[in-house]
Amino acid sequence: RGQTSTMLYLFFVAIGVLFLILISRLFQLTVVKGNYYRSLSEQNRIREVVVEAQRGKIVDRKGYVLAENSPVEVNESLKRIISKRYYKDGSDFGNILGYRQIADQNDVDNDPCINKIHPGDKVGKKGVEKLFECDLRGRNGKKLIEVNAQGLFKRTLNVVEPENGKTVQLSIDGDLQKRADELLLGKRGAVVGVNPNTGEVLVMASSPSYDPQVFEDNKSEEIQRLLKDSDKPLFNRASEGIYPPGSVFKPIVAVGALQEKSIEKDTIVEDTGKVKLGQQEFGTWNFLEHGQVEGNIDVIKAIQRSNDIFFYKIGEKIGPEKMKSWAEQFGYQTKTGIGIDEAMGTIPSPFWKQDVLKEQWYT
Repeated sequence: RGQTSTMLYLFFVAIGVLFLILISRLFQLTVVKGNYYRSLSEQNRIREVVVEAQRGKIVDRKGYVLAENSPVEVNESLKRIISKRYYKDGSDFGNILGYRQIADQNDVDNDPCINKIHPGDKVGKKGVEKLFECDLRGRNGKKLIEVNAQGLFKRTLNVVEPENGKTVQLSIDGDLQKRADELLLGKRGAVVGVNPNTGEVLVMASSPSYDPQVFEDNKSEEIQRLLKDSDKPLFNRASEGIYPPGSVFKPIVAVGALQEKSIEKDTIVEDTGKVKLGQQEFGTWNFLEHGQVEGNIDVIKAIQRSNDIFFYKIGEKIGPEKMKSWAEQFGYQTKTGIGIDEAMGTIPSPFWKQDVLKEQWYT
C-alpha cells in the first residue's frame, strides 16, 4: 500500500509539473509573444501586390505609336501585376527605341529619376527607352489583398492606383524610317536624314537591326544570338559608327582656305585628271570613272563637281593643322549631344599620325 501511495504521489506531481509547463508555454505564446505571432499571422493573411504603371507611349512625329504598354491580368496571389510593353514594327526602329531589362543593382543605386526603381522593375538600357526613362517610367501602384491558408486570393482590401508614364514624341518620320530600312535590305549600313532648318532627325536607320520585343519577352536564346551575331545588330551604325567623311569634308577645307587667305574666291586650279606625288598617282573620280577632266576650275565649281585635284592643291596650301582647326570649328571630333549612345570621331594631325600610326604626314 505504501509503495502504491508513493507512485500515485509521483504521478500527480508529474501531472502538475506538465500542467505548469503547458500553462507557462501558453502564457509565453499568448501574452509575452502574442503581438509577434499575431503580426506573423496577419502577414501570412495579407499580401502587398505591386501594380506596375503603364509605361508611356513612344510615337513618331505624326503620332504613329511605336511602343506602348497593355496591362496583363495575372493571379492576384502573386506578388506583381505586370504591364507588358509592345513594339510595333520593332525591327525598323530597334536601334532608335532601344530596349528594357530588369534593373540591376547599379541601376537602383544610380537612379536619377524622382520616381525611384526597385528590384524587379524594368529599366531602359539603350536608345529612347534609356534616354527618356524618367518620363516614360510612371509610378507603380499596389494592392493589399487577403489570401486564405493555401495562399489563394480572397478579397482586395485596398488599392493605390499607379501613375502612368508620359508619352514621348520623336521627330522621326515613321514612313521614311521604314522606307530607309527597306532599302538597306539588311546589309551593313546606315541612313540619316536631318531637317537642315531645324536640326530635327527624320530618319536614323541602322542595318542590320533587331526587334526590342525579344528583350521585353526575355527570349534568352534569341538575345544570345543577337549578342553573338558577327553583323552586330545591336550596334547603332548611325550614331556609334566612326567613318572617313569622304567628299562632304571638302567644303570644310574650302572655307578654311578662304578664311586663312590661302586662296581667293577666284583662285584657279587646273584639273589634269590626276596628281603625282613621288611614285604614286592619285586620280579624280571623274577621270578614273569616265576619263574626263574639268580644266580650269575655281572654288565654286570645285565644290559643285567635287573635284579632287582642286582640294588636293588647296589642302596642301592650308596644311594639316589648320584643316584640323577648321574641322573642329564645324563640329568634327565632338559629339552631337543627341542623347543616345554615340561615338566621337578623330581629326588627325601630324602628331596624331606619328603617335598612333608611327607614320609621317605626307602631302
